[in-house]
Amino acid sequence: MPDSRSALRADCGRCAALCCVLPAFSRSADFAVDKPAGTPCPHLRADARCGIHARLVPSGFPGCVAFDCFGAGQRAVQVVFGQRPGGPPAPADLLTEAPDLPGVLAALRGLHEVLWHLTEAQSLLLPGPLRDEVAALRERVEQLARTGREELAAVDVGEQRRAAGPLLEHASRALRAEVPGRTARHRGADLSGRRWRGARLRGADLRGALLLGADLRGADLRRADLLGADLRGADVRGADLTGALFVTTAQLDAARGDASTRLPEGPLPVWR
Repeated sequence: MPDSRSALRADCGRCAALCCVLPAFSRSADFAVDKPAGTPCPHLRADARCGIHARLVPSGFPGCVAFDCFGAGQRAVQVVFGQRPGGPPAPADLLTEAPDLPGVLAALRGLHEVLWHLTEAQSLLLPGPLRDEVAALRERVEQLARTGREELAAVDVGEQRRAAGPLLEHASRALRAEVPGRTARHRGADLSGRRWRGARLRGADLRGALLLGADLRGADLRRADLLGADLRGADVRGADLTGALFVTTAQLDAARGDASTRLPEGPLPVWR
């Protein structure tokens, strides 16, 4: 099956380290240092690459692992602000030339995240009215993402999320209804550190759940709804996430998995 979400994957080689420059972050469990907005991370190299990429977590930057631009970075650099010969420009140069870049990037990232989930729902749903509604909204959001910098800076991403929310909810219910037997509901629950090794969570509603450091080794998470679930530090070695719904690469990158973890179609974690 063709990868219908290839354009929604981050491609750092075609970006300009925007996520290492534009956002501000404070010293915390997620970031080891304070960094003002618009200034490069101290670990950003001259070639616009991360100097500690292979050891982000032990270096105190798990927040970077959990971040995903959904391909918005390369779209901003290569399309919205024009492809440059000889590779992407230096981040500081691009920010000087385009002071509206932070707003454009934020809009694109939000739109791309919505597109990631809508594309998945459309690919999984059977033909019918719900699938048609999802497809129509996906096309409208994609049209917004194709607009110019002025239009993007004015986009209300929240409005698009609110439009997508009910459709993704209906899609989740329809897809999980195919799971035999009763399914667990843990939406938004704090399940940090939960010992769920080998648990039967097939078709579970784990949307927005906190699963920080949870032991999910060998758990059955097939068709579980994981939209917005926090998997930082969760141990998913040997877990079966085949067909798990609305999972992003960043969620899996933040978890602890290995070659024995069975993955849903689409996300490609760094540990794979």
